Amino acid sequence: MTQVQGTGQNEAGVLGVSETEDGVLGFGKVTGKAGVAGANDSGGNGVFGRGHVGVAGQGQAGNGVIGVSESEDGVLGIGKISAKAGVAGANDNGGNGVFGRGHNGVLGDGRGNGGNGVVGVSETGDGVLGVGKIAAKSGVAGVNDNGGNGLFGRGQNGVFAQGMNGGKAGVFVGAVEVTGDLILTGGDVAEQFDVTSAPSSTDEVGPGTVVVLDSEGALAPCANQYDSCVAGVVSGAGDRVPALVLDRRGERAAEHTGRRDIAVVGKVWCRSDASRQAIRVGDLLTTSSTSGHAMAAVDRDAAFGAVLGKALTPLGSGTGLVLTLVGLA
Repeated sequence: MTQVQGTGQNEAGVLGVSETEDGVLGFGKVTGKAGVAGANDSGGNGVFGRGHVGVAGQGQAGNGVIGVSESEDGVLGIGKISAKAGVAGANDNGGNGVFGRGHNGVLGDGRGNGGNGVVGVSETGDGVLGVGKIAAKSGVAGVNDNGGNGLFGRGQNGVFAQGMNGGKAGVFVGAVEVTGDLILTGGDVAEQFDVTSAPSSTDEVGPGTVVVLDSEGALAPCANQYDSCVAGVVSGAGDRVPALVLDRRGERAAEHTGRRDIAVVGKVWCRSDASRQAIRVGDLLTTSSTSGHAMAAVDRDAAFGAVLGKALTPLGSGTGLVLTLVGLA
């Protein structure tokens, strides 16, 4: 039953004016209905507000404002001064200030006077959090087609990105400028190389393996002492992973493509053989006749051009992993 109904041909259907309270106040008593609902099936505004606060919505257990449109914006806010937002959402009780779902969950368009499309501020949580549900799209994407920054971050963590389920934490198209330190937590700089196609060789070239170049320039485990074709150590053994991988091709992991990440600079765990000579901290390491293992370089003349690095941890006897500062010489 409708308590108040107004129809106006060229003026307001219902007009409420108050000097001190709400011009129109509506209370909805069931969850499926609104306190005040506005509908327009002829191209006009469902609800239009003008004043100190154009439209204010307060939900005790539901939504303060819901906007639904078949062809346009569900809610459109236009701010006329630089210090205020077109649409502002605030929640002081643990909920979302603004929540968007749809083709564009939240779309911010800042035009003129250096305005921001979207600003997110939080005292304890994320200022802006974006979660992408398909592999081809980003949680948060920044695009600038007029010479500015696609994404700009400032603060303790100006930009924080986490890639899950094999996805990338971030993709940058174009130049990236870093004005402070670039902190990489990995242990070495690696470069990808092809592994020799000899039968079962890919199974042998695991993390920590000392590798040499074959006649085709592909990698194989070392098999001779003082081999000047030494190329480095396969990265990823123990608790060390590459900080930077060069010449990486494709999206698949190296172990599934016949390529390996080879540490050429930095610290890496290296398979070593101390059966003939104990390895001490500071010893130069070279290739050994034990497949894929290093050994102490005791013959300095033979070691010229065959040194792969310097031992950072000792190995008294037998075989095992030695932390190595890689440096070919």
